[in-house]
Amino acid sequence: MIEAVFGITILLLLIFLRMPIALAMGLVGFMGFALISGLGTEVSFAEFRWQSVLSLAANDLLSISGNYSLSIIPLFILMGNFVSQAGLSKQLYDVSYAFLGHKKGGLAMASVTACGLFSSICGSSLATAATMSQVAIPQMRRYGYSDALATASVAAGGTLGILIPPSVILVIYGIISNQSIRELFAAGFIPGLIGIVFYLMAVKWVVYQRPQDGPAGKKISLREKITAIKGVQATLLLLVTVIGGIYAGIFTPTEAASIGSMGAFCIALFRRTLTLPILLRIASDSVKTSASLFAILFGATIFASFIDRTGFPNQLADVIQQMAIAPFVVILLILLLYIILGMVMESLSMILLTVPVIYPIVASMGFDLVWFGIIVVVVTEISLITPPVGLNVFVLSNMLPDVKVGTIFKGITPFWVMDILRLLLLTLIPSFSLFLPQLFYG
Repeated sequence: MIEAVFGITILLLLIFLRMPIALAMGLVGFMGFALISGLGTEVSFAEFRWQSVLSLAANDLLSISGNYSLSIIPLFILMGNFVSQAGLSKQLYDVSYAFLGHKKGGLAMASVTACGLFSSICGSSLATAATMSQVAIPQMRRYGYSDALATASVAAGGTLGILIPPSVILVIYGIISNQSIRELFAAGFIPGLIGIVFYLMAVKWVVYQRPQDGPAGKKISLREKITAIKGVQATLLLLVTVIGGIYAGIFTPTEAASIGSMGAFCIALFRRTLTLPILLRIASDSVKTSASLFAILFGATIFASFIDRTGFPNQLADVIQQMAIAPFVVILLILLLYIILGMVMESLSMILLTVPVIYPIVASMGFDLVWFGIIVVVVTEISLITPPVGLNVFVLSNMLPDVKVGTIFKGITPFWVMDILRLLLLTLIPSFSLFLPQLFYG
């Protein structure tokens, strides 16, 4: 147990010193396993431990590389890049504005809804926040929205990208914890919708307190609404095909990712937004993003093997049982730990650092790991808008240099409160997360 605590401490120190997390996790796992390896009978101590750790690293990398589920990641990333290139963010915002824009705070509500729709295809919170900021914020400024509400609605709406399927974070959690990815995708749907509804309530609260922050926009005629819907027909059909096909068991998540990538390519091609240089750039960006995620996953696997070899998760579970702490209290303490970590770490780092240690403890207490995965992702969403790190906030700050970071964080507060309420709701009532997996898969 001491070795694990020492290793985690060194890892956190390296991360705070700005070492890339993939390298930090791989290095700590590699060196840690070497130090705890025993002596061989026929070779020297030094020779035995290095042979052992090299063998471990090679086996882990081969195991991860041969994991068929990993093919989902580059395919969904490619799908998101094609969707972004097709310019669908503007049309998704237009259709949301057509139905919500005439209300007080309606443009902010349209931004949240459009972020939810776009992120369900894009799968990236940061990409959603960056893309929608260019579409939604100029419109809100034109109608006199306060910068705090305008930027906060986009920053908060962007967090939905890591929960609403298809979600790369859910794929990574499923691989680490050996859970069904299609069940995780099903489990994330209702919490994602709840997130949208709660964010809309946050907007309504802000404009109730300060009506001048979110004046109503122009009312859209029925003909214009129909036109707006027609503009996103292909996108919605693609989304229903990909997600509906997974839920119905027509094809696997990997097959759905392939269909989604090809469908997004056809949409971009049909809209004449693709040229050979753009196609090469999309391929290059997809490869770079996938490679960085795989590198982090490789490092996390080596680190997790080291932690498992120390027996830390089992020993920690034994300590919890001896202390007679109620299992639900343990879950609340874990969530509190995630909220604290979210103030200083970004979301993927939190998942990869903590899940290998925590999920065996959660499983030993009898909790459903699919449900736990959803609440982990929700609390990770909160980290994207929590000061002082709040990556979505800093993405918007970079996109809008005339808006102070403090202004965005001030506007985020009602959305952050609604996130905490949603987290408590999903924690207290697991059926919100487990209803669809149980309905579809028993």
